Amino acid sequence: MRRLAITALAAALVTGLSAAGAAVTPTPAEAAPLTKVLVFSKTAGFRHSAIPHGITAIQQLGAANGFTVTATEDAGAFSTANLAQYQAVVFLNTTGDVLDSGQQNAFEAYLAAGGGFVGVHAAADTEYDWPWYGGLVGAYFASHPATQQATIRVEDRANPSTAHLPSTWTRTDEWYNYRTNPRSDMKVLASLDESSYSGGSMGGDHPIIWCHEYGGGRAWYTGLGHTEQSYTDGNFTQMLLGGIRIAAGVAAADCRPESGYTPLFDGTQASLAQWRQAGPGGFTLADGTLSSYGGMGLLWYPVRTFANYSLKVDWMMPGDDNGGVFIGFPDPQGDPWRPVDSGHEIQIDATDGDPTRTTGSVYSFQAPNLAAREAALHPPGSWNTYEIGVHGQRVEIWLNGVKINDYVSGRAIADGHIGLQNDGAGLDIHYRNVRIKTDGPSEPPATDLAQGAGR
Repeated sequence: MRRLAITALAAALVTGLSAAGAAVTPTPAEAAPLTKVLVFSKTAGFRHSAIPHGITAIQQLGAANGFTVTATEDAGAFSTANLAQYQAVVFLNTTGDVLDSGQQNAFEAYLAAGGGFVGVHAAADTEYDWPWYGGLVGAYFASHPATQQATIRVEDRANPSTAHLPSTWTRTDEWYNYRTNPRSDMKVLASLDESSYSGGSMGGDHPIIWCHEYGGGRAWYTGLGHTEQSYTDGNFTQMLLGGIRIAAGVAAADCRPESGYTPLFDGTQASLAQWRQAGPGGFTLADGTLSSYGGMGLLWYPVRTFANYSLKVDWMMPGDDNGGVFIGFPDPQGDPWRPVDSGHEIQIDATDGDPTRTTGSVYSFQAPNLAAREAALHPPGSWNTYEIGVHGQRVEIWLNGVKINDYVSGRAIADGHIGLQNDGAGLDIHYRNVRIKTDGPSEPPATDLAQGAGR
């Protein structure tokens, strides 16, 4: 919600945005330089013909995005001193036992110091006798059918590696079955529709891209990348770049495992039909994405109220836009101002000068921790994820997996509705993948979280 006039600075930013939604000044997380990546492609088993194509593709990504790439098959590169210069190490279709015990120790130390790992395809067919590595990659290869076309379901459309993808992605590759399902320990970003091809053996839940934090560092893996053609596929290479940036720690991503959530809006017209619009304006639906227009109004979920819960919402503002996620309000009875007066808005706003009215704030009540918010925020034109925890009167906010606000409300928000705001003409916000997990009794009062101005 915006009750103040747009500042001259905001107007200048709007003027400078392109039709494609160019970003304003990057946040610290986005501005942190990715400078150096190691690509390791040693094989002690099957050797993929795609390896040189993969090296070339990553080198081209580096040239286009300002980082250098060292490609090697020399396991001697895995020394503590040498690894320290790289922000991420890519295991590109490695196979078999490729590191000795000393090199393994050096790699473990590298992750413990905050390093990053990217596994591509046969990285899961590597180091079966090294349990630490099995935990790092997430799941070991079991088998695969013939290379064929299949449909990928993109589960996380806010993650920097998958946000550019459609909700379903059809492509040809060699589709790995894994010895275990990694879902309980990883954030699954995409999975295979086993009904779309033959030979899937994971019982219908078939993760194929995932990420997690591990051993002090970060890990991202994709089962794609067997074919030579993969490395000239723009969707694939953009996905790979996002994975490298996540592993390197220069792009914030929520890689915590996610389970137990019920979709309230899953991108379909059927789920949208359960919601109601209060006030002017509304939302259009395309490719699983709600796009606001006009207002001020509120799209709200009338099916039931919620008490103690974790609510997750993916959102994106194309430019200097404005909206928010509303929690804890009674039936608005057609009036979008009733939620304003009785609930809380978790604000989305690029440039408001009042920190209690900017992204991550409990609107007009408490500012976020501004440093934490800036480090986690993806800029306009990029997708973000809110997690909003409500337990009794306590409201906690995570942005892309980073906790940025912790507030105890004086309002009766513990059993209320939720909604998505359309703030006004030209203040357009996109929303995806609204899901909720109810999780029992109230938690203790808020802990002391250092706040920005306006606490």
